[in-house]
Amino acid sequence: MDEFEPWLLKIKQKVEQEISDAVGRLQEIEDYNHAKVLRAFKKNRVSEYHFHGTTGYGYHDSGRAALENVFADVFGTEKALVRAQIVSGTHAIAMALFGILRPGDELICAAGAPYDTLEEVIGIRGQKAGSLRDWGVSYQEIALNNDGTIDEHALRQAISEKTKMVSIQRSRGYSLRPALTVNNIRSAIELVHSIRADIVCFVDNCYGEFVECLEPTDVGADLMAGSLIKNPGGGLAPMGGYLVGRANLVDLAATRLTAPGIAAEVGASPIGHRLLFQGLYMAPHVVTEALKGAVFAAKLFSNLGFDTTPGYAACRSDIIQALILGSEERMVAFCRGLQKFSPVDSHVSPEPSGMPGYSDRVIMAGGTFVQGSTIELGADGPLREPFVLYLQGGLAHSHVKMGVLGAVQEMYNRGLLEYKK
Repeated sequence: MDEFEPWLLKIKQKVEQEISDAVGRLQEIEDYNHAKVLRAFKKNRVSEYHFHGTTGYGYHDSGRAALENVFADVFGTEKALVRAQIVSGTHAIAMALFGILRPGDELICAAGAPYDTLEEVIGIRGQKAGSLRDWGVSYQEIALNNDGTIDEHALRQAISEKTKMVSIQRSRGYSLRPALTVNNIRSAIELVHSIRADIVCFVDNCYGEFVECLEPTDVGADLMAGSLIKNPGGGLAPMGGYLVGRANLVDLAATRLTAPGIAAEVGASPIGHRLLFQGLYMAPHVVTEALKGAVFAAKLFSNLGFDTTPGYAACRSDIIQALILGSEERMVAFCRGLQKFSPVDSHVSPEPSGMPGYSDRVIMAGGTFVQGSTIELGADGPLREPFVLYLQGGLAHSHVKMGVLGAVQEMYNRGLLEYKK
């Protein structure tokens, strides 16, 4: 810790004392989720031979089958599709949307605007062919209530005979609204199913796995998707994504990964399955380490005079910590300071740039072992008002603290942070 100013180290000690109760509560959730994952491994008799890879078509891959059965049991569903060939969370979500929706159907997003990379998938931004709109699927968007919960009255009014799917994004994405709690998601799903039981309630669970004791599929979600380089990969999965839910819906999504008729029956895994099994096993612990780091960052920046959401003592439903920094210069300095305390590419200086799927320039920091991994420590955000940086991940609580202190130190060195010693 010699790299940091003495006054900053004193603040660190004070923050650690102030967050001790909040950190303790997180440990109880980790214990519950780790027991749940372990039960699924034992039930499915995971063995060393399940770790080996396959080639070619990947028929009769026992490791793949065991991995998908473990995922299904962890999330309490009939079936799972867990594949390295799913390239991102956006890809997994798009598989669900295109697998289920047909021309003339309607998609309702019940949690306000979707994450930036889904705008072109739906067709509400851009002119590229192949969006849902291009295929004749209509779209409605329901704004959240002022307190960040789902507006159930507006949702009830929006549902019609052509509504086929209601999509719920659990995480905040690039917005200041809170992550939706599992209880809030439960209430919305119960409402939708009370109106029409055949409407598919789909949840984008990215950044939310193992943050609470329950998952959306435990409270009625028909289908759910996420990324393996986020929470459920535990920082070990080198790639991939998953879908879990009702068997017929998972099968429909699988046809968008491969083709109708072969669906989930193919897909070789030449690198084997060990990292995916081991990552899932470690995920409850790694998620808790990330959450402890987010609590530390929230309290530290609050003590320095910045607005943060959620607050350090708030109940959480995703791993993302939003820090309202108020200027592009602070966002860039934060990312450069954080990058200096990364285990990979610590010598690199992040620069704002455009990225595929985003409408604004984005600044990103993340010296990660897996490219783009957001369960490893990183921070990013679009360079637009009110200049919010989104911190997420961290394989170790200690590393998150060092990275965040490095960000503060960089802001201070550049004259972007005032502190009365």
